[in-house]
Amino acid sequence: MAQHAGLSAERFARFSLAQQLLAIANEMNRASKLFRPEDRSRLSGAFERVLTLVDLTVEVNDSRSLRRELLRFRDLVAEQYVSAAPDPQAHARAFRALLQFHPETWRQLPHVTGAAQ
Repeated sequence: MAQHAGLSAERFARFSLAQQLLAIANEMNRASKLFRPEDRSRLSGAFERVLTLVDLTVEVNDSRSLRRELLRFRDLVAEQYVSAAPDPQAHARAFRALLQFHPETWRQLPHVTGAAQ
């Protein structure tokens, strides 16, 4: 988690919402490649970074509806984080949901999930 440990809420707030969501999506994309048993510790680290970035995004945004949806998304990631056997399909569904939060992240759907817009 050291990668984002120095990222303050004040600094993160200067990023656009799209940039904040894309930072989360980047970690989700990284996690999607780590579901082999030998990658478990790296997967946990990726989930920790996702959770940290979601927390920062919730902290710096005023929209109640956005915060509510981000907290729902966070619950999905946290469930995978504590699971003895994280589910790649559940991860993919959560990732897809995240990408639908903003028009700029939506445009990334075909690139990371192979899904049509």
